[in-house]
Amino acid sequence: MSIPVNISDDYTGDVTPDPDHHGVAAQRRLLDGATIVKLSVGPMDNNVYLVTDASTGDILLIDAANDPESLLALLDVVPGALTQIVTTHGHFDHWQALEAVHKATGVPTAAGAPDAPELPVAPDRLLHDGDTITLGDLTLDVISLRGHTPGSVALALTERTGRVHLFTGDSLFPGGVGKTWQPGDFEILLDQVTTKLFDRFGDDTVVYPGHGKDTTLGSERPHLTQWRDRGW
Repeated sequence: MSIPVNISDDYTGDVTPDPDHHGVAAQRRLLDGATIVKLSVGPMDNNVYLVTDASTGDILLIDAANDPESLLALLDVVPGALTQIVTTHGHFDHWQALEAVHKATGVPTAAGAPDAPELPVAPDRLLHDGDTITLGDLTLDVISLRGHTPGSVALALTERTGRVHLFTGDSLFPGGVGKTWQPGDFEILLDQVTTKLFDRFGDDTVVYPGHGKDTTLGSERPHLTQWRDRGW
């Protein structure tokens, strides 16, 4: 039995998973030369993103997090063809569907080099800070953000208009940076988020996190000092 898929073009960035698998409810955002489809899956409300190059139809899947049946059903109806999968970091809730989706599609996978041993599928490409990912006519910049995990990466897509779209995994959320565990890791992560994201990109930059709603760098920038003072 096929899973019904509904993709809304009324993009709010607020998506929720369907625990009973009654259907896939995704949202699509139209950019200049690209589209972004956002879906939430699994009990930890993990965001999955499909980025499509408008010129070629090439699709990048960011974080095959859970519920492979829903992800494959979504890929069946989104125009274009999946060409690669990137995992933002090695935590299990971001790759539970990776093996199944990879087996079904056979496309290359990529992840930050230090996190590669945590994944169920050995990446075809190990990502490092400053690398680029080519998606049809699009280019996404790879930004390493150590702290939440050693190999966490963010991806930056710049529209022809100049506006940037950041896929940050669990390194940056509305309200703060991702969780850290070891002494010093919070300071490392906040320093890297500050210098590599806030100091590089403008206030209109959209942030697409690994869980929950989207935000912008402009919305979060005034709170950087507060985050540092509170220590999380």
